[in-house]
Amino acid sequence: MPKKDDGHRRETLRALALFSQIGVTIAACILIGVLLGRFLDDKLGTSPWLLLVCTFLGVGAAFKSLYDLMKKN
Repeated sequence: MPKKDDGHRRETLRALALFSQIGVTIAACILIGVLLGRFLDDKLGTSPWLLLVCTFLGVGAAFKSLYDLMKKN
């Protein structure tokens, strides 16, 4: 028989999982954008323009992912 506290514990763990997913999503999107921009700048000699563009695209992807995540929950 489940305890009364199990529902509260489950909700707490669910909230912690959501917060950690938000942090990982933001960091991963921006990091991928920065690394891709640096790589392309090194290969094409366009420093710092592709770094800036890819960084802003990474930020946009992070916001889009967060929007989709919040819409789902």
